[in-house]
Amino acid sequence: MFQKVLVANRGEIAVRVMRALDELGIASVAVYSEPDAEAVHVRRASEAHLLGPGPAQDSYLNVEALLQAVERSGADAVHPGYGFLAENADFARRLEEAGVVFIGPPASAIEAMGSKTRARELMQAAGVPIVPGTTAPVETVDAALQAAAEIGYPIAVKAAGGGGGKGFRVAMAEDELEAAFDGAAREGEKFFADATVYLERYLPDPRHVEVQVLADRHGNVIHLGERDCSIQRRHQKLIEESPAPLVDQALRERIGAIATEAARAVGYHSAGTIEGLLQDGEYFFLEMNTRVQVEHCVTEATTGIDIVREQIRIAAGEKLSITQSEVLLRGHAIECRINAEDAARNFAPGPGTIGSYQEPGGPGVRVDSGVEAGSEVTPFYDPMIAKLIVWDIDREHATRRMQRALDEFKIDGLRTLLPFHRALLATEQWQQAETCRDLIGDRKWLKTLAFPKPERAAAG
Repeated sequence: MFQKVLVANRGEIAVRVMRALDELGIASVAVYSEPDAEAVHVRRASEAHLLGPGPAQDSYLNVEALLQAVERSGADAVHPGYGFLAENADFARRLEEAGVVFIGPPASAIEAMGSKTRARELMQAAGVPIVPGTTAPVETVDAALQAAAEIGYPIAVKAAGGGGGKGFRVAMAEDELEAAFDGAAREGEKFFADATVYLERYLPDPRHVEVQVLADRHGNVIHLGERDCSIQRRHQKLIEESPAPLVDQALRERIGAIATEAARAVGYHSAGTIEGLLQDGEYFFLEMNTRVQVEHCVTEATTGIDIVREQIRIAAGEKLSITQSEVLLRGHAIECRINAEDAARNFAPGPGTIGSYQEPGGPGVRVDSGVEAGSEVTPFYDPMIAKLIVWDIDREHATRRMQRALDEFKIDGLRTLLPFHRALLATEQWQQAETCRDLIGDRKWLKTLAFPKPERAAAG
């Protein structure tokens, strides 16, 4: 087992990884940017090293600075968390060359799954169902028009290196395709340095269902059931739950087999997620996330398996501690992402300083956070403040527990998604397990969630 692990991340995921390291008896190394000098994850670690100024490219994305921190600390492994360099094959390869273990999959698997076109090609060859579309890049608008005529409208135009809703455009008809093509290519170049795009049939209201997999270096691959992540805004997740409301045992076994075959197809080891779209009983491969997911917590709640700990053990060369037959799903879990955003202003970011801060507690409630009263939520990074996770015997009881926990959660000083989550979980659409896409896109409904205007001081 490792002696010391550097956590190449910040916020709640850095704290989450450090907790797992503590339980394994492994020393933790934090890295931080100048604005994060007093952050919770920095004080939480065994030691900490400065990377650079606030902007991510000068700190958390600065590979040379990270490698220097690894060398200074003497860490024998690096856990990347998620975001930043978690799915960067070059970073994984540089660590390997330096004799440092990357707590994640092999660089070859990251590369294969990092390109959406390559991933679709590999999955198709492995017999995994994919959304109808192209497996090769589409080079020109004319080529896109020709392909779209065969696939059928509406068409989704996607950046090959995209993710998180970036590089994603939809053409409902032929006259919209050129603008969608140009927009997806432009965002692909801006955010991923890759203007390559491909086409998929656009499914207007699918459920976003993903399967958690674990694979070790000894050929063992298992899945831990599925999560439903259909509650999204601009293709970014807001609420996740496990198990998925519309997945029965037969479908669970089928998509679990799809996920494990997908992992085997790329020689995968570590924790990973096969994301897919479910519509009218049909399940299609969407992409593979070659890292631990933000929403891994709901799967931990329903299976009792510590995914991060398994990930670390796998990287150290150990076998999985459980077999597929030992994976049992129990009850229902829900996660709400508590972001510093204002839903009433179409989820506009709301950076600022946290005033008073009080997390909920009680039976079946978990909070993963990396903040406290006085913490600064800067515009440099993701606006997530915390993740609120609850578990109970079924979806109805878990919903009631989440509503209670949301009411207990107190965050002053900035605007958060707490009112949004309270309102959405009270709707009939949520009770009926709908995707709520029309509701989240309804600006009139969102405006009802406006924070009260601050009172003006009385004139002296």
